[in-house]
Amino acid sequence: MEWRDLKIFLAIARAGTLGGAARLTGQTQPTMGRRLRAFETAVGHTLFQRTSDGLVLTDAGSTVLSHAVRVEEDILALERALAGSAGVLEGLLRISSSDWFGAHVLSPLIASFRQTHPGVSVELVTDSRLFSLARREADLVFRITPFDEPDIVQRRLMRLDYAVYAAPQVPVPVAGDGSGCVLITMDSAFADIPDALWLRRQLPRARIGFASNSREAQATQCGAGAGIAVLPCLLGDRVAHLRRIDLGETPPGRDVFIGYHRDLRHLTRLRAFIDHVSAQLGVQESAP
Repeated sequence: MEWRDLKIFLAIARAGTLGGAARLTGQTQPTMGRRLRAFETAVGHTLFQRTSDGLVLTDAGSTVLSHAVRVEEDILALERALAGSAGVLEGLLRISSSDWFGAHVLSPLIASFRQTHPGVSVELVTDSRLFSLARREADLVFRITPFDEPDIVQRRLMRLDYAVYAAPQVPVPVAGDGSGCVLITMDSAFADIPDALWLRRQLPRARIGFASNSREAQATQCGAGAGIAVLPCLLGDRVAHLRRIDLGETPPGRDVFIGYHRDLRHLTRLRAFIDHVSAQLGVQESAP
């Protein structure tokens, strides 16, 4: 039994479909199906029941899953241990953050970091989903919620201030309930985050004209005059033609946290990048 077959099996079990597993592994759906059939033949059991809703583990598949997860954990722990022992400033560093933070805050810092350390190759992945540090989907993650996963080294990096923005052609709302105003805000999946709730409380009768989980998209819509938005100041202040408007109260800010797996705490390129980011952002604490 080969580890690569177990990786395919785990991807299918987690995704529930061959198409989803193909996206997770970067392979094609026919390849997933062919590899699964070969694996089931090798172990002598049917591992998934085919249903209209996708693939469901059989009893034999559940048994394989419990062992495959432990094998994966051991292999990933070995990879992290070997990576964490690297003492040279070269190699790949995989970083994850939100779209706007990656584009407007991290990208310039990555550029200046690589001028000093050209041997380090940085991969920046911006996505709304939370990447797994244990599975090394990312080596270092920047996000606005604390980490609750085990074995994660984390600390607060900085405070993000938010403000209300609008294009010059958009009328400033007068004191009241926001009647006649158009809002640009988070989509339904993120409607309960602090600044989105705050904006609806400030202008309860305003209608939502555009909603997205992308701050970058919100800023673009706001700059085009589509409505009023609450944006991180590090983003809103950089968008041409946008101006801050005063609703009589400041939107709530957020903390930015950084986290990485404890097995990577001795990875030289990771610690060097954290120190570089901290220095450039004026953070006094050194990397944990």
